[in-house]
Amino acid sequence: MADQGLDISRRGLLGWMGATTAAAALAPGMAIGASATDAGVRIANLFYTDAGSGPAVMLLHGWTCDSHDWTWQLPALESRYRVVAVDLRGHGRSEVMPSGSYAPGDYVADIEALIETNFSGRKFVLAGHSMGGQVAARLAARRPDLVRAVVSVDGALGFSDALRPAFLKVNQDLRERDPALVGRALFQSVYDPATDPALKRWHARRLQGTAGPAVRESFGPLFLGPDQVGLGKQSEDFLRTVRVPFYHLCRDPEQAARMRGWFSDRKSGVDHWENAGHWIMQDRKDEVTAAIVGWIGSL
Repeated sequence: MADQGLDISRRGLLGWMGATTAAAALAPGMAIGASATDAGVRIANLFYTDAGSGPAVMLLHGWTCDSHDWTWQLPALESRYRVVAVDLRGHGRSEVMPSGSYAPGDYVADIEALIETNFSGRKFVLAGHSMGGQVAARLAARRPDLVRAVVSVDGALGFSDALRPAFLKVNQDLRERDPALVGRALFQSVYDPATDPALKRWHARRLQGTAGPAVRESFGPLFLGPDQVGLGKQSEDFLRTVRVPFYHLCRDPEQAARMRGWFSDRKSGVDHWENAGHWIMQDRKDEVTAAIVGWIGSL
């Protein structure tokens, strides 16, 4: 890719995009705040919708996105499950936290507090896209008593350590340049040729409206630093600690092959998806919905 001086291959960014996370609300359209503190983390006031009945499913979006990303899945999921769709901190209608409040652990603390405060006694299937997939995995490893299973849609997990220089460059550019321009260039590198131009425009406009700290500070910790779990051996070692069933959908066949042996639960699986961009659930909405419903049904 050659845009704004970024030197990152299309495949190299197949799943770089992440999310910030948070949670709170009791019914569709309501925004309910939480003020608990976990190890010094202030829990964000979050917006979410809560609809349907049955087994509990929570949807976590990716970096610079919001819960609308799951719009194409909501009708089918809400007809079968109790579905909580969250806007993460700094995104959508949720609280914008100050700079320094966008590490993965901050997002995990939000989701943990949401479940414990508003859904006591429930165990969720956590479905996360991009960074939302990593947040779901982190919570599953930390609190398996709250998580029944994880669905990771091109989640920020399992990337080759060879991509570290590219991720370092992305992180630097996000901090030093206009993050809306950097983000838009990155998005262009991870679309499929058949991705609807209207979706591309929506993603770009939403990025422009996302809080600066959330845009600049969320990406790096997913793949860089001693606590990252998205890259190389650290990602493998981390995912081997996850004991709940885990279903990972990704666009990179090499990543899929690499990750298939990492999960201990026999119900886990990794699928390679072709003919889709990073937002697999939008480019192949019906097939992804069917895959998620089928896998949850097999648990």
